Amino acid sequence: VLRTASRPLAAGDISTFQSFVFLGGQLSLALCVLLCLNYYSIVLGAASLSLVVTYPLMKRITYWPQLVLGLTFNWGALLGWSAIKGSCEWPVCLPLYFAGVMWTLVYDTIYAHQDKKDDIIIGVKSTALQFKEDTKQWLSGFSLAMLLSLCVAGMNCNQTFPYYSAVAAVGAHLAHQIYTLDIDKPEDCWKKFASNRTVGVVLFTGIVLGNL
Repeated sequence: VLRTASRPLAAGDISTFQSFVFLGGQLSLALCVLLCLNYYSIVLGAASLSLVVTYPLMKRITYWPQLVLGLTFNWGALLGWSAIKGSCEWPVCLPLYFAGVMWTLVYDTIYAHQDKKDDIIIGVKSTALQFKEDTKQWLSGFSLAMLLSLCVAGMNCNQTFPYYSAVAAVGAHLAHQIYTLDIDKPEDCWKKFASNRTVGVVLFTGIVLGNL
């Protein structure tokens, strides 16, 4: 699409073969990291490969590629816990994982609205095209599910006041983000998408302070 035409592979700055070499290098380094972890985490990490391989194809198959991205991208919520603890404490990990999936649906739907005109022309799908003018209602629902799941995860691992304060701040940020979003202005979609790094920083700070 026009917005990504200058990226190295799309612009022809690197060949497909070179990109596979680079991918092979990344995967090899990732494998080295994975093999440093406990056996449970090695198996859990390997289990994500089916998602990693199939996600890039999803926008040609379903209007919900953002959901598959969420399932893939947030695997670290499970793997990070097991790498430290030796296994997953599911009452904590599953709500945390689900919250991450919901968050991905929020920010990547906003991201997808940048390309919806090009996506229609080239025939790929996204939640932006699925939701259309109802996007804000869907994003509000995803955000609420995310916040409730974060609260459940917090309660199941005895989190404290700073954590819940951070969750409340995240909720306020998402509410403002969705309320002011203009889905028909790509530059505003990019601005709102990028502002989600604030969500991550606030939540991470709340987790650290809550544990301290």
